[in-house]
Order: sequence, then C-alpha cells, then structure tokens
Amino acid sequence: MKFPITPRGYERLKEELREAKAERPRVAQEILEAREKGDLSENAEYHAAKERQSFLEGRIRDLEAKIGLAEVIDPAKLRGERVVFGASVTLADSNSGEMVRYTIVGDDESDVKLGLISISSPVARALINRSVGDEVRIKTPGGVRGFEIADVSFGGPETWGVGSSQA
Repeated sequence: MKFPITPRGYERLKEELREAKAERPRVAQEILEAREKGDLSENAEYHAAKERQSFLEGRIRDLEAKIGLAEVIDPAKLRGERVVFGASVTLADSNSGEMVRYTIVGDDESDVKLGLISISSPVARALINRSVGDEVRIKTPGGVRGFEIADVSFGGPETWGVGSSQA
C-alpha cells in the first residue's frame, strides 16, 4: 500500500534517514565506552546507550519503510477543480465568513500551524473530491462546523504556510 507524500516531505524523510544512519557509529562508540566501565548489570550508561541504539534502529527501519512505500506526488504538476492530495483549499466559515486555507499533505509532513493538514485528518477527508462552491460539514474539537469551498489551487511549498488552525 503506497502513501502519498510531496517531494518536499520525501526529501525530509530521506534526510532524516541519512542523519539517523550517521548517528549509528556514535551510539556504537558510547556502548563500547560504557562496556569498558565494568559490570554491565549495574552500568546505567551501558543500558542507556543500548536503549538509544534500539530506538535509533527502530527509527531507521520506520523511515526505510516509509520511504519504500512513498508515492511522491508533486502538487505543482496537478490541475483541476476537485480537492485531491496536494491541493490548497480556501474555506469560508458558513457562520462567520472567516477564510482559512489548508494544503493537504502526507501524514509525516502535516503542521496545522502552517496550514499543512494530513491527508488522513478529518478535515482533509471531508474535503477530498469536493469542488469550489460545495458546502462541507467538518467535525472539529469545538463541534461540527460548516464551510464553503471558496478556492482550490495547486502549487509547491512556496504557496504553503498561509493557513489557519481555525477548523
């Protein structure tokens, strides 16, 4: 099963994997140094280093799996009037008229403060396959709210970061 991600998110995962792999020798050295301090059963430094190693190896496996299952989708190459992965969507609150803008991205690249919402979030799921003018009802922590889709556009990261966490 493939998971959508933007090119920017994909590069960030690859960079995190490179950094995690570069960390391996340092953690191995910590284990070696702690081992030299004697009795391993009472050696807190050794156990802490082994725990860091275990966490690091788990994270590397997780990142490798995510990268292997990634389906890179470049929003700048998309067109259309329907909301899909990578779309930037401007919503008008049905009650207040307040405008909010979100860009639908992969799970690992979401940041609501920047207006980047995960494809699997309730807001994104309510918007997918909708078009300009459609009314949507979105369950938020403050209750169900109504919005009208005011605009759907596509672009790269330069169009991101204009969102609001109002929804």
